[in-house]
Amino acid sequence: MVETRGTPIRLVVFDFDGTLCDSGDWFLSVVDDLARAFRFRTVKPEEVEMLRNRSSREVIEYLGIARWKMPFLAWYVRRLVGRNVGQIELFPGTPDMLEQLRAMGVRIALVTSNSEANARGILGARHAAQIDWFACGSSLFGKAPKFRKVLRKLGIEAGNALAIGDETRDVDAAREVGMRAGSVLWGYAAEKLLVKMKPDALFRSPQDILDYVAAHR
Repeated sequence: MVETRGTPIRLVVFDFDGTLCDSGDWFLSVVDDLARAFRFRTVKPEEVEMLRNRSSREVIEYLGIARWKMPFLAWYVRRLVGRNVGQIELFPGTPDMLEQLRAMGVRIALVTSNSEANARGILGARHAAQIDWFACGSSLFGKAPKFRKVLRKLGIEAGNALAIGDETRDVDAAREVGMRAGSVLWGYAAEKLLVKMKPDALFRSPQDILDYVAAHR
């Protein structure tokens, strides 16, 4: 864990898919088409829970996705999301959470492999306006450079920032930069796997995030 005792949280950096927006079911509905297009292993319904208990790197290895294909796959998925923005919704409680964080005086950023246009489309204009900085289009394991850019642009030290995501790679990236790492339990990765990662905080609801930030202001 990052040593942050006595250090207030001035910035919360959110992941998007699986953290703010509920895109999991939509992704499962298209994953077999993606597998055929990019020639990797299809996902059987009985395999979903097993994959949720594996790290991001382990999932890629299990599915047999060649690393060189990853940028093309990410680009293709972003295009698909853009065509289906209306099918993907924010998790319940997310809009109110963003508004309350802003009311606390906390800055908010979004770091995601999704595109800014897709994120704004799913958030809607009102909720997107709560976010101070969008750092989108990151590679699957390229969040750490995006985190550093956000900190630099907003003039905030890593120790004053909390990164919140739903996967193991989100915790790894936050630790690489020296930020607090928080994991939501309503996203992709299974709770058991995230507990093993020992993030600074685990969140079962958006209200938990508000309570944690308020306690570290």
